[in-house]
Amino acid sequence: MLDPLLLLVGVGLVSIVCQLLAYRVKLPAILPLLLAGIILGPAVGLINPDKLLGELLFPIISLSVAIILFEGALTLKLDDISGHGKIVRRLCTTGALITWLVVAPTAHFALGISWELAFLFGAIVTVTGPTVVKPMLRSVRPTANVSRILQWEGIIIDPIGALLAVLVFEFIVSSQQEAFLHTAQAFGLTIAAGLIFGSVGGHLLAHTLRKNWVPHYLRNPYVLTVMLGFFAASDELAHESGLLTVTIMGMWLANKKDVDIDDILEFKETLSVLLISALFILLAARLDLNALLQVGTGVLIVLGVIIFIARPLGIFSSAIGSDLSLKEKLLLSWIAPRGIVAAAVSALFALKLEELGYHQASILVPMVFLVIITTVILQSFTAGFFAKYLGLRTQKPNGILIFGAGGFSRRFAKELMVQDIPVRLADTNWASISESRMENIPVYYGNPTSDHAERNIDLTTFGRVLVISPYRQLNPVVTYHFENELGKGAVFGLDFNDQEGPKSHKVSKSYAAKLGLFGDSASYAKLNSLVAQGAQIKTTNISENFTHENYLERYEKGAIPLCAIDENNKVYIYTQENTFTPKAGWKIMSLVAKEVLEELKSQKEADNTATPEKH
Repeated sequence: MLDPLLLLVGVGLVSIVCQLLAYRVKLPAILPLLLAGIILGPAVGLINPDKLLGELLFPIISLSVAIILFEGALTLKLDDISGHGKIVRRLCTTGALITWLVVAPTAHFALGISWELAFLFGAIVTVTGPTVVKPMLRSVRPTANVSRILQWEGIIIDPIGALLAVLVFEFIVSSQQEAFLHTAQAFGLTIAAGLIFGSVGGHLLAHTLRKNWVPHYLRNPYVLTVMLGFFAASDELAHESGLLTVTIMGMWLANKKDVDIDDILEFKETLSVLLISALFILLAARLDLNALLQVGTGVLIVLGVIIFIARPLGIFSSAIGSDLSLKEKLLLSWIAPRGIVAAAVSALFALKLEELGYHQASILVPMVFLVIITTVILQSFTAGFFAKYLGLRTQKPNGILIFGAGGFSRRFAKELMVQDIPVRLADTNWASISESRMENIPVYYGNPTSDHAERNIDLTTFGRVLVISPYRQLNPVVTYHFENELGKGAVFGLDFNDQEGPKSHKVSKSYAAKLGLFGDSASYAKLNSLVAQGAQIKTTNISENFTHENYLERYEKGAIPLCAIDENNKVYIYTQENTFTPKAGWKIMSLVAKEVLEELKSQKEADNTATPEKH
């Protein structure tokens, strides 16, 4: 075996390459991570995690799963369950229960495993997860109703499904006792320890964060270490209660309205890259492919039941009494990729069960990973065609996300809303966001490239991003982020290289090529100055009688064209290199200077005066 230091560094480098690959090809990162692990582990034999980490393997996986469950529970707000319709609530409760009860007996009879392992496997595969659902939705582009249901199901089902798996596992461990009474006592102690330690830990974290007893730069490491401390203490008191503890702690923090956890949630992104990405390569490298081959056709039966029976049953039963159409139910039934939580929890439980003497547990991880790979690949490549066949695939989103909520942006957004164009303003300035909210404009407060924004901004609605902010250092970050998310030609920014400022604030040539929004004469300062001086945003109809040429003659240099809207309500953004010419039936939205408005008003009044009254 190669030097352990070299292998550890290599795993880290491979994990970063997999993350970059997934980012570029718009696939869930878990897929290339698992495939890389399989290649480096059982296929090539380059990495043997058990030899590499020895006795540290089990603690590392345990702590990693604790982090995953804690961070997932931080997104589980009770208001979200009650605020997103009966269908989502039922999917995360009734739907998960149906999946569990259908998959468990199938796994028992088809794979020949014990009832305990079968019910644990069924619980693990109830989860989907936002990390695999969101990339799929961006490429599939289903209708807003379907997209919203799938997104919220992915967010909410993660901790709920993980909690179900934890409870099943703890019951299995408790059942090792000789008598039923001892089993019930051990299980009750585990549940009680999880609830008590989780509640106490959650209250402690919430109280100290609310009172600002911890300096800001220590908030993330403080929360992480305290959470892991309660995890270890709970496990020491009641065997295997730690996972329930961290899940309760996360839910407790998530539902405290007076505690800001946004920066803690963002910390998850760094942990995912540095720790969890490498973890999944190591987990996949431990796969025993021979265990799957020995099962034979039973694997296909289980996969078929999960995809074609359990999921549709969960959807159709959860949709009883709802206004979902048959086509929407069919599409929802087809999209249910499994993700990170399923992989991590299965690996941890398999290790623990093998230690307890469950030799069949070796099949648990390969089966779960096979479900993940099959659902992600199969549904990623077919969901778009299926949605199109059902007539539920929308055109490329027409909405506009604007970074920067200054005076000009607010007026532009309001006029877009009048024309039925979906719009949302994002800004890190609270005053600008407050002004926007007072004008009933949809907003996002914070950095739109953050992990928190990814959970709260539905990019399936927005096809364009306009960077109209004064934040010179953040503008390129936003531009490149959304260009990778939405594709080239979807992000435009204002040119401010000609403005005075430190040399370090001048943008690169590669970024400058992406600027030119609203033409080369537009800048952030100019647009907001014109608005402050009384300029207004007007929408002009183009027709056979009033052509584009007439528009140019009327406004000459007294207006800055912003966008054009065709007869199908598709938006065309004016840039320095725009190549479209508005036709009859189109509309042109412009920022018209106050002097031009007054001149047009005077001319109109003069025309009315010159026209004699009819008696």
